[in-house]
Formats: sequence, structure tokens, C-alpha cells
Amino acid sequence: MNSRRVGLLLISSIIIVILAAWLSSTRTTTKATLAGQPVIQGFDNGAVNSVTEIRLSKGDGTKTTLKKGSTDWSVGERDYPADSGKVRKLLLDLAALNVIEEKTSVAENYPTLGVEDTTSNKATGTHVDIVTPAKTYSLIIGKTSGAKSGYVRVANTAPSLLAAPLITVDADPRRWLDHSLIDIAQERIKEFTVKPAEGPGYTASRPNKDTSDFAVAEIPKGRKLSSPAAADPIAGSLGSVSLDDVQKLPATAPTGVAHTVFTTFEGLKIDVTGHKEGNKSLVSFTTTASDPATEMEAKSLTARLNGWEFEIPSYKYDGLFRPLEELLEKLPEKGDKKKPGAAAGPAGPPGLPQGLPPGLPPGLMSPGPGK
Repeated sequence: MNSRRVGLLLISSIIIVILAAWLSSTRTTTKATLAGQPVIQGFDNGAVNSVTEIRLSKGDGTKTTLKKGSTDWSVGERDYPADSGKVRKLLLDLAALNVIEEKTSVAENYPTLGVEDTTSNKATGTHVDIVTPAKTYSLIIGKTSGAKSGYVRVANTAPSLLAAPLITVDADPRRWLDHSLIDIAQERIKEFTVKPAEGPGYTASRPNKDTSDFAVAEIPKGRKLSSPAAADPIAGSLGSVSLDDVQKLPATAPTGVAHTVFTTFEGLKIDVTGHKEGNKSLVSFTTTASDPATEMEAKSLTARLNGWEFEIPSYKYDGLFRPLEELLEKLPEKGDKKKPGAAAGPAGPPGLPQGLPPGLPPGLMSPGPGK
């Protein structure tokens, strides 16, 4: 091999090494510049207040539309107030969402991270549309990666990203409702009347707030309460009631309805109507006031509760409409009773005293009178 060829090979090797180093440097620089950058370009804290709608959807057809009103947010699929604090947190987290590192850009690998297009019912991610007057920002939120980060992909772009903070969204409308329903403290209750769907009704009351236990009327003759405080929990059943779901009050009145009417010392009256529908426990409310002191409260409750039927936890429902029998001391269990003095052993053959074993030798039997 002559010196000229050696020189050419040496020059070629040097060029290849330089080119490889340049490519490696370019690739590293490109990825490094993504770290710390906003995932949703142009959407920052300043843009949060301009959002008019948020749409969440999954491949299985589940969807939620969050709509901004003049003062608050609502859930479009229920036409009912949303948890505005939860909506606000979602928007702030989206605005603060920054890239940690770039992941795969190969579509076949998206399902591993949960960032595939949500057009398939097998897709696991959630598609988010953030609507503003100027632009709609779209993002696919995929699987989590630890406690502080998760995988995302800007819709209609190739790169998937590991980003923080961790954002988890649910496209079920029930998850975005304002779950606070009613909260009337037990100490306010003066009287309540319960009319279960089945069984006798009853009334419980107390003369003043200093009396802790409620006296129950209409107790059957021969029965008594299981304890002096047996009815007290019912008086507290309007405290911290939350809803699981909500629907418009049906036009046709349901069957198997229960009623409990609560009256406070201040003259507020709350009529709770309830019924079961499959595994759902549904209630509705009617509020009135017999005293000026509670007129504003009654109007506020009416404005929020009137015209709606609420699904509540079953234990809360059962507490509102407890049957009278559950407040009473249990009756003795029924069973066969032996007559006093009855022998424990089997009956002997005719002519033998009861309780003696059969087959007793005749000589052991006592002779009858005159023998």
C-alpha cells in the first residue's frame, strides 16, 4: 500500500469521526433544548383566564364538557355546577406542564405510554381540548411515571414526552360535579317526621337545644327504644351530605317513595323525598321557612336543589329513612318452650311413668294400689 492511499484512508477516517461527533452533538443538543420547555406552546398562566371550555374524551366514548359561565363552571353533560376548584387546578397544571425528556416518536410504541390517538376504543389515554377565543390546544394525557410525572403527547405531533407535574384526568362527568349537597347540623334540628316506603311512620322531637336526645312518638304498646339516643343519628343525617351523581327531577312521580321532614329551631323546614332505582339511592329536596330568620337560607337552598334528583351514598340514604323497628329494642326470639317439669328422656311405653326408660323389668315397677 503506497503512501498516497494511506493518506486518503487517514483523511477519510478523520472525516467520518468528525461527522459522527457532529451528529451526536446535534442530537444531544436537540433533546437537551426540549427539557424544561412548555409542553403546550403558547398556553401559560396568562391564557388560563381566557379558557371558555374544556373537553375531555376517551376512546370508549366517555366524555365530559366543562363550560365556563359568567361566574363559575358547569358540567355540560349534567347541566349542573362543576367543582370549580378542581377545574382551576387542571388549567394551572396544564399551563405549568414542562418537558422532562422526549420519548418515542414511533406511533406503534404509543400504546406503551398511553398516548395513542383516542379514536380507538382500546386507547387508554384521555384527549384534552382547551378552548380559548384565539385557539384550541389539544393534548393526549397518557400513563403515569412515578408520583410526579407522566407521559403526554401534543395531538397531531409525533414526539411523546415525559412531563411534569403529573396530570391525571377522568372523562366521567360525575368526577367533575360539585359534590357538596347540603349540610344542616344536628344541633339545629328540633323535630323530624319519618314516613318510610314501608312500615309505620313516626315523629321524634326535643323541646330545646339543651336536650340531647329525641323523644319518639307512636311507639307500639309493649315496646321501647333500644336506647334513649336511638333516634339521634337521624337528626344528624343532613350533615355533610354529598352527591355521587345528579339528574333532572322526573316528570312522573316514582313509586315506593319515602319522606322525612326536618324542622329546625329557627323555622327552616326540609322535606326529603327518596326512592330506590336499581342500585341507586335517589333523593330530592323541598325547603320552606316559617320564620323570617331562615327565609334567605330557604331561598338559597331552593335555588340550588329544586328540580334535581340526587344520587347519594346508600348509607346516607338509609340514615335518612330509618324504619321505626330499627329504633326499638329487639323482641325475644321465638322458639319451642318445654313445659315445666317435663322429663328430658324419651317417653316409655304405655303404662310407664313419663321419663322412665323403656324395657324396665316388671319387678322394678312399683305395684299399684291394693296389690
